[in-house]
Amino acid sequence: MSISPFLTYLQHEKRYSPHTLKSYEADLLAFEKFLSGEFELSWVEVEATHVRSYIMAMLSAKIAEASVGRRLSALRSFYKYLVREQIIAKNPMVLVKAPKVPKKLPVFVEEGKMNRLLDGYLEEDGTAIDYFDETFESQRDKLVLELLFGTGIRLAELLQLRESDINFYEGTIKVLGKRNKERIIPVHAALIQQFKDYLVLKSLQKPDNKTPALIVTNKGATAYEKLIYRIVNRYLGFISTQDKKSPHVLRHSFASSLLNRGADLNDIKLLLGHASLAATQVYTHNGVERLKSIYKQAHPKA
Repeated sequence: MSISPFLTYLQHEKRYSPHTLKSYEADLLAFEKFLSGEFELSWVEVEATHVRSYIMAMLSAKIAEASVGRRLSALRSFYKYLVREQIIAKNPMVLVKAPKVPKKLPVFVEEGKMNRLLDGYLEEDGTAIDYFDETFESQRDKLVLELLFGTGIRLAELLQLRESDINFYEGTIKVLGKRNKERIIPVHAALIQQFKDYLVLKSLQKPDNKTPALIVTNKGATAYEKLIYRIVNRYLGFISTQDKKSPHVLRHSFASSLLNRGADLNDIKLLLGHASLAATQVYTHNGVERLKSIYKQAHPKA
């Protein structure tokens, strides 16, 4: 049995992003490989006991609980689809519980470090440190970092940005989020000017390339995930020794900075495009941990 009709359903009816579709496909194929190797079963013959065996196999292979939960989420969606299409009568996932995922605080980069990276700084001896030059590649990289840190948008949202999504008059960008939900995010005046400067360089990069994508490669083609990861990892390496240096870290950094400066949690939720406030509340834990750290350093009894 092919999973292609299900993926088509997710693409056209549920409006899932290409990134999410790839993840679902990979997760379903992993389970299919397990089924054929362990039980020689087809999709329609699966029962809850088989899924539980799969969970145990994943945990034994040291796969993180969060990854196990994500794979099970894909299976839940798939089997709901099979019931809906009357391909099976009973959903085996109803009797399956995902392992509890330990809560992890979001990893972020301190605001001061990001400012030093993006704005440059002076060494004690007066030497000016600037990580960017006037070339197209350097200015593109800076724009990527400014966008991720300055707006909190997701990697997939960044890649989907078009030149036409910038409203220079209003000082906003239009972002296409999960499930094709649009939201408007304000950007500061310096970033608007950076857009203008970048677009001039972009037009000179490959004049015959008419791609509407905002972020492009050195050859003028639409940017891709690995390129953005490389950009973020490289530049965060200049200012931070933390292990995690991904685009999502800058999204966390954006939210943490807003919260530390007194922004309302509901407003942060809207800017991030979260479906529920529960997803945004995780950033309050970072705020509490920061206060604890300050208390331990400053209070004589701590």
